[in-house]
Amino acid sequence: MARNGIGNTGVKKNGAGEFFLATLLLWLVSVVFEIAFNLRTELLWVICGGCFFQLMNWVVRSWISRDPLFVNTSISLLHSIITSASVVFILLNQCLAKGLDEMFYHSELVGGTWKWAYPALCFSCGYFAYDQWDMLQYRLYSGLIPSILVHHLVLLVCFTLALYRNVTINYLILTLICEMHSIFLHVRKLRRMAGIRDSNTALVKLEWVLNWTAFVFARCIPHILITVKLIKDAHKFGKGVELPLALSGMAGMNILNVGLGLDLFHAFRRERSNRRNQENNNHHDHGE
Repeated sequence: MARNGIGNTGVKKNGAGEFFLATLLLWLVSVVFEIAFNLRTELLWVICGGCFFQLMNWVVRSWISRDPLFVNTSISLLHSIITSASVVFILLNQCLAKGLDEMFYHSELVGGTWKWAYPALCFSCGYFAYDQWDMLQYRLYSGLIPSILVHHLVLLVCFTLALYRNVTINYLILTLICEMHSIFLHVRKLRRMAGIRDSNTALVKLEWVLNWTAFVFARCIPHILITVKLIKDAHKFGKGVELPLALSGMAGMNILNVGLGLDLFHAFRRERSNRRNQENNNHHDHGE
């Protein structure tokens, strides 16, 4: 468990872990209450999602690696693959059933629910709860206010409120298109953890091409289009919390995308710089 101490700095002092654990427990009590007392059996998919990813965590920990960060990243990759495949399946299925135009009507995005969209969103919601627990358990976070824990808490609140009220389910499915890009983020992280850092290899170069392509077409463009659609249809929303919640959520996602883009650019530039230095050293060695 070489990385068990990652992000330990200041965790016990500022009580961030205790706060986010308390919010996670409150969330779990809320979901169990809805299922048991309000007989919302469709929400069992949330519990299924959490249990499935925890089971996969134990499998990876038992058979592949006991490094908490490696295990966490592997399960994140699995979630991104499952979610991406689910979203593509749901969109294609709906497109063939109703046609592309009708899919994106305001009434369809806000009040409707595409086939399989509800269980898919529940399953993802279960993953975010599992991931929050895993990060808290092994302290895979850092900072006074850990951004990854805030991100997961915001997603849990938004997803769960939508699932309880059965609104904006299709909008949230569209936001999950970004998981296609997350696949390459997790692959890059695992590749570097496995010690494969030679940026001269064709595989690493291909990974960067796919990473940037997915960042633009599966993350930035869909999130910008969703934000534009929300603003354009703002007058069609009622006086409830749906519009403010959706707009603030998308604003947060777009800000995170800018930060992620900058991080990717710096990482890309750093790898290119290392490659140039390596080439210069090789050239110098041959010259001698």
